[in-house]
Amino acid sequence: MDTPNAFVGRKDKPTPTEVTTALGSSAAAWEELTAWLAERHHVDIQEWKSYSPKYGWSAQLKLKKRTILHVSPCSGCFRVMFILGDRAVTAAKNSKLSKKLAELLAKAPRYPEGTGIRLDVKSTKDLAPVRKLAEIKLQN
Repeated sequence: MDTPNAFVGRKDKPTPTEVTTALGSSAAAWEELTAWLAERHHVDIQEWKSYSPKYGWSAQLKLKKRTILHVSPCSGCFRVMFILGDRAVTAAKNSKLSKKLAELLAKAPRYPEGTGIRLDVKSTKDLAPVRKLAEIKLQN
């Protein structure tokens, strides 16, 4: 079962302190991911959104106006979500993905906007597939 968003039921945007508290030990991975995206790829816009209090809050990490990924704080971890277009899916399938990531991509749901992939991150050791998909998305 998925870990629920840490801010389900909230109508107001969480503060940075509340996000860090909710993330717990995964806060270091959140900081590392956002810093890496900003420094290496200039993905430096964080736009917080909540589509409904029943889903909680997530941040869209953007390069200019283009959303690269979504991150949702959960209790003790965070969820990273990608919507990959056809070119990015093809590039991902042709790259050297781990067996687990390749299976996830093969089973991913297809939406009108693209193929949806979700990854849970508990520590910095979980960031490698997130970085791989971010780079593929940025290149396609």
